[in-house]
Amino acid sequence: MRVGSVRRSLVTIAGHDPWYTARDGLLLGEDWPVIDPRRLRVLRALADHGTVTAAARALHLTPSAVSQQLAALESEVGHSLLRRRGRRVSLTAAGELLVGHANAVAAELERAQATLAAFASGATGRVEVGSFASAITQVVAPALAALRVSAPGVTLRVRDVEGHASVPLLLDGEIDLAITEEYRLRTDDRRLTRFPLYTEPFDVVLPAEHRLAGRSDVDLADLADDDWVVTLPGNPVRDVVQLACEQAGFAPRIVHTSDDFRAIGALVRAGAGVALVPRNAVRGVPVRGVPVRGTAPLRRVVAAVRRGSEEHPLIRLVRDALWVAAGEVGPGVESGSI
Repeated sequence: MRVGSVRRSLVTIAGHDPWYTARDGLLLGEDWPVIDPRRLRVLRALADHGTVTAAARALHLTPSAVSQQLAALESEVGHSLLRRRGRRVSLTAAGELLVGHANAVAAELERAQATLAAFASGATGRVEVGSFASAITQVVAPALAALRVSAPGVTLRVRDVEGHASVPLLLDGEIDLAITEEYRLRTDDRRLTRFPLYTEPFDVVLPAEHRLAGRSDVDLADLADDDWVVTLPGNPVRDVVQLACEQAGFAPRIVHTSDDFRAIGALVRAGAGVALVPRNAVRGVPVRGVPVRGTAPLRRVVAAVRRGSEEHPLIRLVRDALWVAAGEVGPGVESGSI
């Protein structure tokens, strides 16, 4: 089949010459859709965030600019891409199709940058890392210290951000690498590449005077009548705690909430309630974690990057340093493998 007999879209940078195929003797560009890849990025942001205002915030643009870019994209492709429902916007079938191609284009651009950086050796540069607090303590800070010796040209800029919030920052390009919990990542999200770092069990934390404080392990069902200290709604640790309690036959009576595990430990120590937390989250806090009897819930910690960037030499250096640090996390914790 001749190329000229199939209608297709060309992705070109606005202002470049149209493509010429000598084999078919066709000049493509004048009568064919020309898609500006910068507008594809706007469409991806809208698909991720659901509203023009949220997409504009993520892209550091005004809502008016986002609307103009989307209108221009619809004009370029000759299809309606959006379905408006009040303030929220959903994608049409054509929009969903184009977002899939936009994700592929973004991955190829990341891969191109990684290839060029590898060509230039990539021994110097900055990597933005988003991580929740206990992983900063356990793996990010040791990795940073190691890189200062082994790769002094590499600078890490660390942002303390809960695991459930780091992935949107990664997809928006605000950070280069996110450390998060595996269950917060969609297994079918082909925009991301992930690397396991470590797996840690959840332990029960009890006040010193609690009736079960002297036990070597604790059955969660024995805590059904206690007050609980948990993380805030939206924090994945809260989801794990509620599911574990549900599987033990009860719903926890939540009295106190905090996303700071030091604060959770302090409240437990003060006798305010009991808690179920990742083993290393309260390391350094003067409370004792007691293993869960039977099968304990697990937190699987991973590093995630945008697909295509995983072979960037700076990303590889940071990833390898994190993996080495993860192997030293502590007892009862299993490190991942790359």
